[in-house]
Amino acid sequence: MKKAVIFDMDGVLLDSERLYRMHWLQAAKLYGIEEDHMRRICNRIAGGSSSHTKAVFAEELGADFPYEEMRQRVLDDMDAYILVHGIDVKPGIIELLGFLKEKHVKIGLATSTEETRAVKNLKNAGLFSFFDGFMFGNKIQHSKPAPDIYLEACREVGVKPEDAVGVEDSINGIFACIHAHMTAVMIIDLIEPTPEIRQQADYIFDSAFDLIEHWNEL
Repeated sequence: MKKAVIFDMDGVLLDSERLYRMHWLQAAKLYGIEEDHMRRICNRIAGGSSSHTKAVFAEELGADFPYEEMRQRVLDDMDAYILVHGIDVKPGIIELLGFLKEKHVKIGLATSTEETRAVKNLKNAGLFSFFDGFMFGNKIQHSKPAPDIYLEACREVGVKPEDAVGVEDSINGIFACIHAHMTAVMIIDLIEPTPEIRQQADYIFDSAFDLIEHWNEL
């Protein structure tokens, strides 16, 4: 039986990946980026840290592209949106977190979002108190798909990676779980699993409810 579940945040716990994408696409119009190109960039940056995202923008749009300016616009616009509308919790997450608590399974966070923003969003959503340990994007050197953030999150909750489940919605995130030698679970959000992910991920689910249903198989 697994001893811990380590969650990504955006797109897994919170319906925030959709908000990020919405605001990246809106900002792209101001910077002359075609929608299809921006969608491809969004797929590449999903699950990555700000440094990873910066590198992708430089590769896609050139080193002179004003990435930091655009990123700040996106974050400011998103903060204003959340202040009015909030962020929805993804279906089945409250039930799954409660289920894990009842089973005395450790609950950890491995998010590429920086600490201040992540903590604020988790507290506003009423999820923060469920967690036994946290690891944030600004605390590690190598972003997903490197395994570092998941290895550190496992240390934070006091379990070995092979005794833990990693739950992700992005390609970068699933590879981070695989590279950490964890049980890799993808819950589909905005990004469809690639053929490679379908072959290498341990489980692919439509919602957190499926993880509850299949828990005894893990």
